[in-house]
Amino acid sequence: MDFRDDVDLDASQVEEGGGGFSGGGFPGGGFPGGGLAIGGGVVGVVALVVALVLGVNPADLLSGGGSSSGGSTGARPASDPTSRDLSECKKGSDADQSEKCRVVGVVNSVQKYWRDAFAERGGQSYRNARTVLFTNAVSTGCGQASSAVGPFYCPADSRVYLDLGFFKELESEFGAKGGPFAQAYVIGHEYGHHVQNILGTNRRAAGDSQGAGSASVRLELQADCYAGVWAKNAVDTGFYESPFTKADIQEALDAAAAVGDDRIQERSRGRVDPEGWTHGSSQQRVKWFTTGYTTGSPARCDTFSGTV
Repeated sequence: MDFRDDVDLDASQVEEGGGGFSGGGFPGGGFPGGGLAIGGGVVGVVALVVALVLGVNPADLLSGGGSSSGGSTGARPASDPTSRDLSECKKGSDADQSEKCRVVGVVNSVQKYWRDAFAERGGQSYRNARTVLFTNAVSTGCGQASSAVGPFYCPADSRVYLDLGFFKELESEFGAKGGPFAQAYVIGHEYGHHVQNILGTNRRAAGDSQGAGSASVRLELQADCYAGVWAKNAVDTGFYESPFTKADIQEALDAAAAVGDDRIQERSRGRVDPEGWTHGSSQQRVKWFTTGYTTGSPARCDTFSGTV
């Protein structure tokens, strides 16, 4: 996934450990749309399953007990000594050389796609959402979160939260092959949740948070599909030299399969319990990313009709 060397990057769409919610912490109660963080994309489900297996209260991983003050997230900037400062992420050539700048480039491309898609659709306009890079812990509009939550989207402050260290854990602990496009898939998935927030789709998951056919699973699979839609149209955003290769797409499919609820349950519990699913099986996640990628159409991402 090579970026165009001369394309301009907008580093303002990504921040390091800043831009928190100052409205008094967790709005409380409910599911997505009522303040709770959505997803965890790839790794958040890992934290949830492990918490349940070990007897840890999942709320301790994402707690609304504290509130931020003075607009600070309390986050530590993502630590990556080999990466450039975000202020140095100016051109596509920078994104090819730095992990943080690559995040900027992916975020720019994803949001360019959705701005254009909303404009073509008419009606509601797309609103940019920032990505916050952090390490260890962060204060958000959805409460205090630890790195154990993994990447997630907070509808209360319209931000994607990303700890780059979790991509390495995804490879070492859960057998994913990793790679740049695995990261891009995660980012595309989280911005899928932002699209759902704008459209109000996330409210459909209220009160139905577990089970193979639950609204929570359908919401996550739709975000996978939206990630595939972006991947299909990414070259048209002007940030990439050429369409993604089969190897790139395989990285995404491998990551999606590695974090299916069934595979994680089998690995952590030794058995599969569909009643406890929150994100979907490996087969479902691969299926819906592929649906988005092969069709390139958000309209084909209706996971709420029929079986998934």
